[in-house]
Amino acid sequence: MKASFFTTAILALFFTSCKQTETKIETSENPDGSVTTTTVETQKSTAFDSVKINSTVDKAKEKLNKAGEKIDAAANKAGDELKKAGEDLKDATAKGAEKVEQGAEKAKEDLRKKD
Repeated sequence: MKASFFTTAILALFFTSCKQTETKIETSENPDGSVTTTTVETQKSTAFDSVKINSTVDKAKEKLNKAGEKIDAAANKAGDELKKAGEDLKDATAKGAEKVEQGAEKAKEDLRKKD
């Protein structure tokens, strides 16, 4: 996302700094028979309206902020769920260990009875 934001900013700067230059050479003949050559240079700016560019950049920032907030919320939710799963696993492990101990104790008693 950050890459697209930076690309947008670079393109905006590029388009605002572009200018076109058009050169026209006009040749006219004077009444006395001499020829006059005039060079006319005109510049056309391809700059976009800076208000529109700023508005677009602001909208992009807002979308990036919203996306970041959604990612943070999802990470927090996943963290909470992982913590709960860890606690559940710990409880299940404790119960399993207790059953193993009970089984071992029962096996010991059975072995004593056979002797």
